[in-house]
Amino acid sequence: MSSAKRTGSRAPVPHVADSHDLIRVHGARENNLKDVSIEIPKRRLTVFTGVSGSGKSSLVFNTIAAESQRLINETYSAFVQGFMPTLARPEVDILEGLTTAIIVDQQRMGADPRSTVGTATDVNAMLRILFSRLGEPHIGPPSAYSFNTASVRASGAITVERGNKKAVKATFERTGGMCTRCEGRGSVSDIDLTQLYDDSKSLAEGAFTIPGWKSDSQWTVQVYAQSGFVDPDKPIREYTEKQLRDFLYGEPVKVKVNGVNLTYEGLIPKIQKSFLSKDKEAMQPHIRAFVERAVTFTVCPECDGTRLSEGARSSKIGKISIADACAMEIRDLAEWVRDLDEPSVAPLLGALRDALDSFVEIGLGYLSLDRPAGTLSGGEAQRVKMIRHLGSSLTDTTYVFDEPTIGLHPHDIQRMNDLLLRLRDKGNTVLVVEHKPEAIAIADHVVDLGPGAGTAGGTVCFEGTVEELRAGDTVTGRHLDDRAVLKDTVRKPTGALEIRGATTHNLQGVDVDVPLGVLCVVTGVAGSGKSSLIHGSVPAGADVVSVDQSPIKGSRRSNPATYTGLLEPIRKAFAKANGVKPALFSANSEGACPTCNGAGVIYTDLAMMAGVAAPCEDCEGKRFQPAVLEYRFGGRDISEVLAMSVAQAEEFFGSGEARTPAAHKILDRLADVGLGYLTLGQPLTTLSGGERQRLKLATHMGDKGGVYVLDEPTTGLHLADVEQLLGLLDRLVDAGKSVIVIEHHQAVMAHADWIIDLGPGAGHDGGRIVFEGTPADLVADRTTLTGEHLAAYVGA
Repeated sequence: MSSAKRTGSRAPVPHVADSHDLIRVHGARENNLKDVSIEIPKRRLTVFTGVSGSGKSSLVFNTIAAESQRLINETYSAFVQGFMPTLARPEVDILEGLTTAIIVDQQRMGADPRSTVGTATDVNAMLRILFSRLGEPHIGPPSAYSFNTASVRASGAITVERGNKKAVKATFERTGGMCTRCEGRGSVSDIDLTQLYDDSKSLAEGAFTIPGWKSDSQWTVQVYAQSGFVDPDKPIREYTEKQLRDFLYGEPVKVKVNGVNLTYEGLIPKIQKSFLSKDKEAMQPHIRAFVERAVTFTVCPECDGTRLSEGARSSKIGKISIADACAMEIRDLAEWVRDLDEPSVAPLLGALRDALDSFVEIGLGYLSLDRPAGTLSGGEAQRVKMIRHLGSSLTDTTYVFDEPTIGLHPHDIQRMNDLLLRLRDKGNTVLVVEHKPEAIAIADHVVDLGPGAGTAGGTVCFEGTVEELRAGDTVTGRHLDDRAVLKDTVRKPTGALEIRGATTHNLQGVDVDVPLGVLCVVTGVAGSGKSSLIHGSVPAGADVVSVDQSPIKGSRRSNPATYTGLLEPIRKAFAKANGVKPALFSANSEGACPTCNGAGVIYTDLAMMAGVAAPCEDCEGKRFQPAVLEYRFGGRDISEVLAMSVAQAEEFFGSGEARTPAAHKILDRLADVGLGYLTLGQPLTTLSGGERQRLKLATHMGDKGGVYVLDEPTTGLHLADVEQLLGLLDRLVDAGKSVIVIEHHQAVMAHADWIIDLGPGAGHDGGRIVFEGTPADLVADRTTLTGEHLAAYVGA
């Protein structure tokens, strides 16, 4: 082997290509960013921090990552771009040095009942191929093991238009693995007909008991009454068998009602489309109560919840069917796959082992592949998305993470830190939005945004190392080394919520008394059974108000005023003061500007290019008709009220001629949870994860209930905001409420009156109570992982 000789002793001149070692952002103005200019080092781990709503996500996700993805999409042909999401160029003057961005965000996986951990990560696809090659008896191709594929058979004549047309006899058959009874869902829904109608009455007499279905004027009811399929004057219990079948299960068909063409279909499919296809959380309370009364879900008796046909369950490798494999904990499945030795499928086994080992390595070995994706917490969903990137050979890529420590016990955070550092050490740029001090500590570079939230934020307060941040005079720097102290005295319980023999998911016959009248924290490593104990085992009728982690659903028309119900008393106050209808003061109803339909902007769709949104020229973005804006209340029109912040509106509706107690009460709750800076008309789609969770909390604080269950309320909260949350929890308890918090944050644990610790591990290694007592007792005990970390946190 020969090598060229170096001439002279001068140091080599750096190649110009090596000078691009920074991502430069200049003049970023997305959402609340105020002309932010910043340089981020490549191939380093940069943490972005700041109070909730300070602009972290706007800078990292909506500017840097969004532009990277837009530029990549533009490299595809116009035909391909037509099938991809269209992305607008962010509001920024200059973006240089971008690399391919891979986004691993907190978005919960879709709650589609057909989506599982296995289907979401492609592990199921590999297992199906494995069973189609090695399973005995052999039942068909990989699709024969898929619960999303139905078996199809067809035969007949087809015409082939090639030269001389001729009819050719053809048969088609596809073997699928879907259970025919539950159609691959694992559960069957049973609709209680007595909750839909009173069969002693006729349709004309108002037989329907479904919310909103009034027999006199409601179009839906008129379709049934005038369809010709049933007699509207005959009581439903007197229908013939055919009439009842048409009434309940009739196929969609066009009918004429009062001269208008409408579609008639059976009551059961109509209910399924109208109510069961929607997210229960987004329903109005009375509609949700109706659905919970009328519909019961039970495990499919034919497939026993496996979703698979009998044929798919009968094919086995050794003694294991694909249903058995998917029901195993992933760490056990990894061992089973490791023991398989079959040269004919060696590459497939290698890829499957790597994928399953990634689950274990990232701390999700306690999950099973048949776990519905919609039941994963935000932190679990984020880690599941990380799996495909762990073994990737890509380098010089930008990985963007949104609070990767969410849902992680302090014991698991170190493991997550190791994974982030490993991605960086492979030569990648890692950008992390984070609040936890343990995650900030590993950063090479820190960017602190603020100083406040909303309009008070949007500027870069600090750039530098972690040590410089500690010395710097920013909110994050001052709170970085904050440590909670254990309370000298704790409250005494006023009663107990008894849970007996709890076996939900991995719980192992747990008996526990959850104290009432105090702040009780339920903790334990991820997967130890906390949510199963509280959400899955609390007795029915226990007067519980639950604020879980499910996301807020809302379009760009939804805003804090509509979501919290605040707009209702405001519209009534405007209507009463001006002697007109309340509907005029809704941008989604009669008061909407006719040009933009109340959106405030005109959207122009440009097919595969990003659509253009221009402010409506007629209403100037105010969303209302000019005539509506002439009506005033307290000297302000409705658009000016919606432009107020919560704090301003609280003052406005609190006294003087605009005093409105109903509106003021809701605004008080919004201010209580630290959302005083939000504007009432700000679209929900622009809120950060932490803001959405607190908005949800504020809404539920008005519910009548003696027991509040909060699922990780510190999610998305800055260290400084956690203090405010603790004050809010104290106020709830002091007002006579019982507060149960599922939480990993040590500051919340230290502030508790009582702690229930589950473990000792995750999955089948968890599901037991390992400690009950006060925080001081837990610190003194130190026999559990939580006790060790809490003791280290409080410096005991």
